[in-house]
Amino acid sequence: MATEPRPIAEIAEQLGIGREHFVPYGDWMAKLRPGAIQGREPGRLILVTAITPTPAGEGKTTTSIGLAQGLAAIGEKPVLALREPSLGPIFGVKGGGTGGGRASLYPPVEINLHFTGDFHAITSAHNLLAAMVDNHIQQGNTLGIDPRRVTWPRVVDMNDRALRNIIVGLGGFSQGVPREASFDITAASEVMATLCLAEDMEDLRARLSRLLVGQTYGRDRVTADQLQAVGAMMVLLKDAMLPNLVQTIEGVPAVVHGGPFANIAHGCNSVIATRTAMALGDWCITEAGFGADLGAEKFYDIKCASADLSTAAVVVVATCRALKMHGGRKVSELADEDVAAIESGVKNLEKHIENVKGFGQRPIVAINRFPTDTERELDAVRKACERLGVPFAMSEGFTKGGEGTRDLATLVVEHAAKTPPPVERTYEWSEPIKKKIEKIATKIYGASSVTYTSQAETDVRTLTKLGYGELPICMAKTQSSLSDDPKKINRPTDFEVTVRGVVPAAGAGFVVALLGEMMRMPGLPKIPTAAHIDLKDGEVSGVAVE
Repeated sequence: MATEPRPIAEIAEQLGIGREHFVPYGDWMAKLRPGAIQGREPGRLILVTAITPTPAGEGKTTTSIGLAQGLAAIGEKPVLALREPSLGPIFGVKGGGTGGGRASLYPPVEINLHFTGDFHAITSAHNLLAAMVDNHIQQGNTLGIDPRRVTWPRVVDMNDRALRNIIVGLGGFSQGVPREASFDITAASEVMATLCLAEDMEDLRARLSRLLVGQTYGRDRVTADQLQAVGAMMVLLKDAMLPNLVQTIEGVPAVVHGGPFANIAHGCNSVIATRTAMALGDWCITEAGFGADLGAEKFYDIKCASADLSTAAVVVVATCRALKMHGGRKVSELADEDVAAIESGVKNLEKHIENVKGFGQRPIVAINRFPTDTERELDAVRKACERLGVPFAMSEGFTKGGEGTRDLATLVVEHAAKTPPPVERTYEWSEPIKKKIEKIATKIYGASSVTYTSQAETDVRTLTKLGYGELPICMAKTQSSLSDDPKKINRPTDFEVTVRGVVPAAGAGFVVALLGEMMRMPGLPKIPTAAHIDLKDGEVSGVAVE
C-alpha cells in the first residue's frame, strides 16, 4: 500500500456524495445511487488504449490507474472509470485485473473475486432467460419456438472449453426437449453488454425486452418480452445497475462497473459508470480493452455513438516488450535487449496511432516501463514517437505510483482539448452489415478484403430481413494481431479477414461478427493461474497481479 486506505465513506464525502446516495459494501466498497451525480457538470474524458499486446497484456489498467494518480499528484481532480475483472482470466492466464504494483485498486482481492456480486447477478439474469426458453418449449410452446433456431446460450464466469457446445434436455420427456446449445463466458453475455450500454433503468428494461432468443417455425423473432422474462430479469439486475465506488492505493476515487471483453464483446465499462466518473471529477480516465483495433474502435463506433460521448485525448500504451514481439522476437526472449526488433515493431504502434487519429482524436503515447527495459530500447521508442509526430511520456506507475506518472499527467493536461473534438466514425449505422464489416476490416485492421463463409452469408441475409441491418458492428476477433490470425504480428499487409458467422445482440444494440477462430468461451491454459492461487492463514495469495 502506498498509503493507508480510507473508509469508502470518506472517499464519497471527498466527492461531495451525501450518505443517502451511496450503499456501503463493507469498509472499502460502495454502490452509488443515481442521485449522487444530479446537477453536476461533466469533466473531460480521457481514453486509455494500447498497441497489440503480448499474451500478458501491456499494463493498460496499471497505466490508467497510474495516470489518475499522476493527475492527483499535480493538483487535478481525477476519477477513474474501469471495468470489473472476470473470474475467467483471473484463474486462466492473465491473473488479476486491478492494476499492479503502486498503481492498483483497493481492495484488490475483493474486486478481483466476487466484488459486489454484479457478475453473478448478470449470470443469473442471463440463465433465467435461458431456462424460461427451454421451459416454454417443454410446457406446450404456444409461441411456436423452433428448438433448432434457439440462439440464446447459457453463461458462466469461468473459462471452460468443455461447455462451448452441449446438448440439453436429455433424460426423457420430463427432462425437457433435447436440442443443441452452448455456453459463453459471462463477459460475453448480451445481458452484460446490455447493462453496460443502458442509460438508466428505463432504458435497461427496453433493451432487455428486445433480447432475441430465437425464431419460430415461421422464422419470426422471439424475444425476452414475449417470454415475460423481463420483469424478473430487472429484479435480478436492480443492484447490479448501480456503479461501484472504490479507490486506488493512493486514494484516488474509482468507479468500477461492468466487464465485457473487447475481443468477444464491446470491451468498455458501463455508460452509467463513465457518466458518473465524469460528473464526480474534472477528469475521467477510462479504458477500452486490448488494442485500438478492438476496444477503441468499439468505444467510438458503439459506445460513444450510442451515448453521445467524446474524448479530450487518447493515451496509447506501448511497451518495449510488445514492440520486440512485433519485431519478431519470441515471447520467451522479450527480456533480452533488442533495439533492432523494437525499430521493426514500431509499425504496429504506427497503425494504432493512425487509427486513433482516424477517429478525429488526439493520441498521446505512454511508454509503460518494465524492469527489463534498457535505456537504448527506451530511446528507440522515444525516437519513433518523435518521427511519428506524437507526444509521449514515460509511465512508471507500477514502481512509483503517481510520482512515476507526473510527466504523463502533465502531458495529458497540456494536450487535452477543452472542447472535445467530434468523433469521426468508421462507418454509418445505416450502411448494410457487410459494408460496415468491410470498413472496419480495411480501415482499422488494414485488410485488403473480407470473405464470408456460407453460414455468414446466410446470417447477414437473415439479420437484415429481421430488421437488424442498421445496428453497429461488434467484431469478435483475436487480440493478438491486427488481422484475424493471431500469428500475423506487427502490421500485416495484403491479408484477408474471414467472417465465419454473424449473430444479433438486439438488446445491447449491435450485431456481432465472428472472425477467424475467435471463441466466446475461452479455455484454460495447460497450467492455469488457478494452480498458483491459495488461501493461507486467512490470506489470499496469487490473485491481485496484472
